[in-house]
Amino acid sequence: MTVSGPMRFGLDVAQQRMPWDELVRRVRLAEELGFDGVWGFDHFQPMYGEGPGETFEGMTTLAALAGLTTRVRLGLLVTGVTYRHPSVLAAQALTIDHASHGRLELSLGAAWFDREHHELGIPFPPTPERFALLEDALEIVTLLSTGDVVSYDGNVVSLRDAQLRPAPVQQPHPPIWIGGSGPRRTLPLVAKYADVWHSFGTPNSLREASERIDQLATEAGRDPADILRAGSLSLDDTATARKHATKWRDAGYGYLVCGWPGAGDALVEQFAREVMPDFTG
Repeated sequence: MTVSGPMRFGLDVAQQRMPWDELVRRVRLAEELGFDGVWGFDHFQPMYGEGPGETFEGMTTLAALAGLTTRVRLGLLVTGVTYRHPSVLAAQALTIDHASHGRLELSLGAAWFDREHHELGIPFPPTPERFALLEDALEIVTLLSTGDVVSYDGNVVSLRDAQLRPAPVQQPHPPIWIGGSGPRRTLPLVAKYADVWHSFGTPNSLREASERIDQLATEAGRDPADILRAGSLSLDDTATARKHATKWRDAGYGYLVCGWPGAGDALVEQFAREVMPDFTG
């Protein structure tokens, strides 16, 4: 199976332990170089490294970036559903979608960084409850994006004659990303709700999960081709990045999230100049 149409590349700007102006600089660089999207992260504290470090809240960061960019798409990998009430998340997504004139990518996950929750006093339910909340969030975001008056009997959160206006710029809603490859909880949600499935691994290691999504989507009455497959790509060596991008493309993946390389701008620019045009043209 091969991708029909050009591949898309996003740049993960490694949003932690850096000042605001450096974050903005990296995002603008990605836009100038022709990346399709930029990705931050949804945490309140650094996850890696030592000592204090700047960490800016994810959704308000996207709202600010919407006014500092003009073309590049904006997202977080991934938005943890424990951090915000699903209806609040839906309202924030709606706001960013309008502020960016339809450039939001909405990526959702069940959250995992328990230490951050405990230190900041944010409830961190057991795994089954977090996945129940994730399913509610997916349903609630979808329903509230219609602009209609809606009700929903949820596992954790319910709606009663609820409405958000205006409807989002992107119809029926901003693209929904779901990450992970867990066969019991994650993949059924991908098959039902996701516009894009993203997971870490290699084309070989993810083959079984991708085939399972095809099966589950068909059972749910969806065309499996409507679920874009996204992988991750290191830019630390340009020749290797080209080789791996080719393998992803040949395996049917249409989007690659590129990690910010340790060597910084020079490798990002080299990849954008020497490799991307061969996949995006």
